[in-house]
Amino acid sequence: MLALEHPLALDGDLAGAKAANLARAVRAGLPVQPGFVLTTAASDPRDLAWSGGMPAQVEAALRAGLATLEERSPGPLVVRSSSTVEDVGTSSMAGQFRSHLGVVGWDALTAAVRDVLRSAAGPVGSGVPAPMAVLVQRQVAARVGGVMFGLDPVTGDRQHLLVEVVPGGPESLVSGAVTAQRYLLGRRGRLIEGPDPQVAPLLDARDRRRLARLAARVHDEFGPAQDIEWAVDRDTVLHLLQARPVTAVGDAAEHAGPLLGPGPFAETFPEPLRPLEDDLWVEPLREGVRSAITVVGAVPRRALAASPLVRTVDGRVACDLALLGVSPMPASPWRWLDPRIPARRLASAWRVGRLRAVLPELSADVCAHVDSDLTSLGPLAQLSDAELVELLRRTRGYLASVHGHEMLAGALLVDPSGSTAAGVAMSVVARGRALGLSDRDITARWPVALALTAARIGAPAPLPPVVGRAEPALQPVPPASTRSDPIAPRTTSTQVAALPAREALRLRARWLQELSARAVTLLGERLAEGMRIPSAGSVAHLRLDELEEVVSGWPAPEDLAGRALRPSAPLPSCFRLTAGGRPVRVRLSGGHRPGGRGAAQGRSQGRVVHDPALAQSGDILVTRTLDPRLAGWLPRLGGIVSETGSVLSHLAILAREFGVPAVVDVHDAVERYPIGSHLVVDGSTGEVLPVPAAGATGEAVR
Repeated sequence: MLALEHPLALDGDLAGAKAANLARAVRAGLPVQPGFVLTTAASDPRDLAWSGGMPAQVEAALRAGLATLEERSPGPLVVRSSSTVEDVGTSSMAGQFRSHLGVVGWDALTAAVRDVLRSAAGPVGSGVPAPMAVLVQRQVAARVGGVMFGLDPVTGDRQHLLVEVVPGGPESLVSGAVTAQRYLLGRRGRLIEGPDPQVAPLLDARDRRRLARLAARVHDEFGPAQDIEWAVDRDTVLHLLQARPVTAVGDAAEHAGPLLGPGPFAETFPEPLRPLEDDLWVEPLREGVRSAITVVGAVPRRALAASPLVRTVDGRVACDLALLGVSPMPASPWRWLDPRIPARRLASAWRVGRLRAVLPELSADVCAHVDSDLTSLGPLAQLSDAELVELLRRTRGYLASVHGHEMLAGALLVDPSGSTAAGVAMSVVARGRALGLSDRDITARWPVALALTAARIGAPAPLPPVVGRAEPALQPVPPASTRSDPIAPRTTSTQVAALPAREALRLRARWLQELSARAVTLLGERLAEGMRIPSAGSVAHLRLDELEEVVSGWPAPEDLAGRALRPSAPLPSCFRLTAGGRPVRVRLSGGHRPGGRGAAQGRSQGRVVHDPALAQSGDILVTRTLDPRLAGWLPRLGGIVSETGSVLSHLAILAREFGVPAVVDVHDAVERYPIGSHLVVDGSTGEVLPVPAAGATGEAVR
């Protein structure tokens, strides 16, 4: 028998890894309960049955240890395994050996020791018992207990502490019998994420700070990646029950690079894109963003060249949040020490001042040029395959120019009217539905209706419903085109002509996307009819250069028939990529933020829904992005909370028109605000506050 204070208890071969770790913690002055260990030499697992009774040396060791504990601290005991193969760097063997709690009396102690020793034969897998020591300690009368990791074992995040806590001791948590409260803490105990605000927290600020100090001390002694079991007794004393290495960490442990997220482009591309859609639409968007940033000159060339700006991850569009100025992470205070920035800002301001004066005229010229070319374009069916491919190339160039001007207009020009293409589109869709027109007829008569749908190759997306839309006065319905034009801007009303520069440019970008989508759809049908590709739909899984080769006579890629759009979850609002290209969510520092940025004034209170089709009047829609397809549901909603988006987005502007409070840039909103919970949303301040269900009325409190 060795007391945990004995120097030989540090020997893992003699005391087992668990007891040796606790002996080391005792020597470091960490808060460990008194105890002793029955060593591997005294407890031979080859004689587990003790058929002749307890060996004399084992009984003597146990009685000596028990007497010492009774003198120091009477009360129930905990009897735990301390094998040489558990709680080591390569394997924890968590839960594979036996433990007994609340052991009182000699008979109970011997029975518990015997059961722990018997468990040595099971988990190794070879049938050969592992050397087993038995750890006996005074049991903590725990008020709360739990587990604390020095890193997130799933994401590999090493910047924070992950704590899970349950009432009583941690045994119900580690067994999986009880759902724990989860806390994400800064290294000094600052609360970053906590349990549901409607649930009474088990840890207060003092508890969190003490846990952080304990983690720091364990870190100093054992290293940062530690799995720590702990408990707080009824006298509020914190105890260390166990410390062992974290043995399995997700591949996200190594991730770097820029901070990415769907950002303002999620509303343009709300669904995953296929390879050809990526080539046709994301590459021009990237080039447009790059040209706009270059013209303004506010970003160093080296930073601009190193950034992906806009890219796809599993088919979903993401952007460099920091470089585009939409990062929710606080900027480094060291930026104020860079003497180059004021000079750069001065030069940028000079360029911006000149650009702002001429930008409205430039934007109008771009729109007129696009309209002229779209109007003069004959039916696509009259073009050859090679001419359709050339049209795709030209359209990409147009898109890059339109996106660049759109970014500049959104950043530099102020629109006092607040009108949007989506607002005009809602009017014409409501009118078309009243006339009994199909979606195809509506978009043929009023191409502005395309502002309510996202681009895609193949069957066009259906126009969204318009719920409770009051009919405004509209111009007479123009006659349907007698030609099979892909887009006919000449048939749009003066409402489109009156759109502000940014909205007018966004609409032209959508028309150009639709043009390329229809050209590809026609190409796919022709190539499938000629047995050049497996099916018309498979054309979207080609890259643009592959499509050009097939049109030129080369065979399609052998794996084309097997290519398919892989299911992909929505991207986190903030993430970085692992070396393998997997997104790892980045949690925000600075506490559990109560909201985001106000995007549409007003204040309302209501029940949370995640699907607008299930919303009742006054409900609060919590969504990942301001998808333009949500426009038709706005009149029914009491408010909108979005993880991404912009004050200048279609939905934000429409929300202002309808008087629906909206808040954007609310980190992890979908996870934080579940269906059926209740929120107060303030679209002026950006505040989003959970309220108890009993206090929620579902009525506006604007």
